[in-house]
Amino acid sequence: MSLRIFIPRDSGALAVGADEVAAALLAQAHARELPVDLVRPGSRGLYWLEPMLEVDTPDGRVAYGPVSPADVPALLDAIVAGEPHPLRQGLTEQIPWLKRQTRLTFARCGIVDPRSIDDYRAHGGYRGLERALKMSSDAIIDDVVKSGLRGRGGAGFPTGTKWRTVAQAGRGQKYICCNADEGDSGTFADRMLMEGDPFMIIEGMTIAGIAVGATKGYIYIRSEYPHAVEAMNAAIEAARRTGYLGEHICHSTDSFDIEVRVGAGAYICGEETSMLESLEGKRGTVRAKPPLPAHKGLFGRPTVINNVLTFSAVPYILDGGAQAYADCGMGRSRGTKPIQLGGNIKHGGLFEVAFGITLGELVDDIGGGTLSGRPVRAVQVGGPLGAYFPRALFDTPFDYEAFAARSGMVGHGGVVVFDDTVDMAKQARFAMEFCAHESCGKCTPCRIGSTRGAETVDKIIAGDKPAANIAVLEDLCNTMKFGSLCALGGLTPIPVLSALTHFPEDFGLAPRRLQAAE
Repeated sequence: MSLRIFIPRDSGALAVGADEVAAALLAQAHARELPVDLVRPGSRGLYWLEPMLEVDTPDGRVAYGPVSPADVPALLDAIVAGEPHPLRQGLTEQIPWLKRQTRLTFARCGIVDPRSIDDYRAHGGYRGLERALKMSSDAIIDDVVKSGLRGRGGAGFPTGTKWRTVAQAGRGQKYICCNADEGDSGTFADRMLMEGDPFMIIEGMTIAGIAVGATKGYIYIRSEYPHAVEAMNAAIEAARRTGYLGEHICHSTDSFDIEVRVGAGAYICGEETSMLESLEGKRGTVRAKPPLPAHKGLFGRPTVINNVLTFSAVPYILDGGAQAYADCGMGRSRGTKPIQLGGNIKHGGLFEVAFGITLGELVDDIGGGTLSGRPVRAVQVGGPLGAYFPRALFDTPFDYEAFAARSGMVGHGGVVVFDDTVDMAKQARFAMEFCAHESCGKCTPCRIGSTRGAETVDKIIAGDKPAANIAVLEDLCNTMKFGSLCALGGLTPIPVLSALTHFPEDFGLAPRRLQAAE
């Protein structure tokens, strides 16, 4: 009987040597004439344990990590003999960091073989689509509305409302566009899902197509994600071969197909109208709204644009039930949120949990504090345009409205941790510099304001009339916030003003706080 072993093919695992561990394992197994069935799934998201090797046992999978090629001979000895090993983490599902999660979107990630549609179906895949094919358009959209699902890309717009708008936009060609241009610093959930469970994205997009009357979908992936592009293309081909994409899906009257388009790496193409321009073969610049893409989107036709995580939530809603999804969360933030813990943190990775968990629980309890062992000073939530939160705000629950009430945003769920060595004036300058570099140049507040902003922060850091230049900076931020054409220029003031509000000493407005040893 062969030994069934799992080693991730996820980019995060490959970056720390998963392929080398897999090669060492196969070489050792060959030398020992030991039959091994090696499976390459996605990652479970426990990145501090990658490369994480799992062994199938009668009690469930047992995890070992982080494994290096040099560990493989002794590890194989222990596995075959059933003996302890220092890298043994126990049953994977019982690892506290994993056990504490509520995995609806990432339920299969790290478990199934992302190249096998049979494996996907064996773990409950396509049950949502099969139910949707028996429902009317209105009934599908009603389920999405009842679930309370909001766009997971950052804006948090009600998904069902968007779908209903496109469904009611008359007849003719319509499109489904999946925004997989995941450009926020500290985020990787879209990539993990595309590499670990690509069929779920396809299923969610297909359900959306049936609901609104669209027959064609595009998934727009950033060029920095070559493994995700490969995984999605392989899954699309498999779905076509088995009748889940193409003409008459599953012998029904509905047809839908998907094409992968690869962007060139511009951050602005994560903005929906810039993405549409890029999909049409043009330079990625922002379109003025209205008209909304739901009325006049790709090639001038009604278009649903959602993020990878939004589409991926839909199969569970159609299969598990809208009410079951809505039962998770708090307030108007329903369901679960895949949160990405990164930066200077001890336990970085993907943590999916119902809305409502506090920022402090995520950073201190789940993440284990900083990797450096120094005190946490600031946390940026929501990507490079998100607010910096000090420890005093760690009681903020992960909820769209709670973050907005404190001048922040949930965004795509990225949480980046900084210890007490961070200079927040330099972080404010970085926000302006980032905007200047990534601006499409179409509107003046973003194009010029960001450059003037970086220059002004430089003057403050140099001690050149700090009080007067801070007033200029605040005025500039207001101009960008209310005068920019899209979220890039409009949200760049958030990290700048939050740094200024919560860490004024770094801008020369007050004495720097004493260090613990002082």
